[in-house]
Amino acid sequence: MAGRVGMIWVPGGSFLMGSTSVYREERPVRTESVSGFWMDTQPVTNKQFGEFISATAYATFSERQPDAAKYPDADPALLVPGSLVFRKPPGPVNLRDYRNWWEYVPGASWLHPEGPDSIIDSRDNYPVVHVAYEDACAYAAWAGKELPSEAEWEFAARGGLDGATYAWGEEFAPNGRAMANTWQGRFPWENLNEDGYEGTSPVDAFPANGYGFYDMIGNVWEWTASSFAPPRTDTVKKSCCVPSEAGADATRRVVKGGSHLCAPNYCQRYRPAARLGEPVDTSTGHIGFRCVVRKSATMPL
Repeated sequence: MAGRVGMIWVPGGSFLMGSTSVYREERPVRTESVSGFWMDTQPVTNKQFGEFISATAYATFSERQPDAAKYPDADPALLVPGSLVFRKPPGPVNLRDYRNWWEYVPGASWLHPEGPDSIIDSRDNYPVVHVAYEDACAYAAWAGKELPSEAEWEFAARGGLDGATYAWGEEFAPNGRAMANTWQGRFPWENLNEDGYEGTSPVDAFPANGYGFYDMIGNVWEWTASSFAPPRTDTVKKSCCVPSEAGADATRRVVKGGSHLCAPNYCQRYRPAARLGEPVDTSTGHIGFRCVVRKSATMPL
């Protein structure tokens, strides 16, 4: 089949989706099937997203004035363009309150990921962050692509290793080698940087999986097109990965893959089966995306 630049063809098939070993929202393990599709080999980068912005003059969610009517309980001082930025505390904190490490920073955006004084000039090959769901959809539409479904994403992330814990097998760091950008140490205050990165990393810094995809695990969470439905008898624990200021009834989409903030002591979501429901009206410094093209879609080769 003719190739598409920067994408890999994933033949359709059936696989075991989910897990019973870690978090309730990943249950049950079930057989799912997907049709063949093309997928970006890497998350969308700052360079790629910048090309979209240059061509369209699009303003991202975090660059727009928030609608006060949607956030009636918000601090008026925070009803300004901005986004959620991770701030490492100086020591141990209460892990039940994500506000101990997430801060809404006015002026933070994809161009200024740590705040208005930060830049991305040397980060062309890093994943774009501070993109809300609508921003990811806008880029995908411009590129003639779509966001993957949760099942497509997980099938691709497993790389042919059906039922494996990680995208590369059962051992987290085979022969001591870091396979993804995750948090080493005690989250959120101690990062040992054993994988070489304090924050995000270049999208090709770690080995590809069995299908040839990079960064399916760690670095940044990735939006999918699938709506999130929590277990009927449980609520999803608020974690390092769900720093939402949105209302309780906000529409949620599934994010997959974990990020550089996932740690053994708090957020063991650096696995293909891991999933969270992220409100569509949030943007953070650890969520990005990649795109797919399905066989029936039209797109120049």
